[in-house]
Amino acid sequence: MPAHPLDNPIWASLTCRHRAFARRTGEAARYPADVAPFAGVGRADPAAAAALAALLAPGETVYLLGLAPAPPDAHLHKLADLAQVVCTGPMAEVAGPAIVELGEAQRADVLALAALVYPHYFRPRTMALGRYFGIYRDGRLAAMIGERMGTDDGQEISAVCTHPDFAGRGYARRLLARLSNDALGRGLTPFLHVSHDNVRAKALYERCGYRLRADVPFWSLRRAPA
Repeated sequence: MPAHPLDNPIWASLTCRHRAFARRTGEAARYPADVAPFAGVGRADPAAAAALAALLAPGETVYLLGLAPAPPDAHLHKLADLAQVVCTGPMAEVAGPAIVELGEAQRADVLALAALVYPHYFRPRTMALGRYFGIYRDGRLAAMIGERMGTDDGQEISAVCTHPDFAGRGYARRLLARLSNDALGRGLTPFLHVSHDNVRAKALYERCGYRLRADVPFWSLRRAPA
């Protein structure tokens, strides 16, 4: 077993904070497809691999972080090692426009922004996983941030994105400070995942006080078509 829950964060979340969402068979679990395209296993052995494959529809692709077994009727592909970064101290608040909580009334705006700048992992019901916040300018959702995976003592921050028309105004940093400090105030360690190739985002997180905890392998798993 991994030494720390965040070494296998999807499984940790599905067996903890998000157990109500989990579709589970044995040592394998996944989110519903309309919530998130993520799955996890408690062990990378043949039994867990078979259980995981049984949770996927023919031709379906899911993504795993950390442990990843290879079922015989599916294709497992390592995409990258993602930087998992954590923040352990309060961030300086950033002045700027009002931050609003995003709910059902703003769902269409959230989905449109996600489709534009965060298209691969956001689904129609992803917002059910946690709280989402945004900044509106000129009647448009200019930037947003949200909560995704979580454990008893950690909160993943996700969907940190800014519309290209509003880039460079500090909105992402303002939202990150607000949500990171909120998590810390509730006794949770905020963490997030970022590609090493995303130099701009990594630099932002480092300036905000996030530090590398570990590189976590990121996988895609596609079950063979029927």
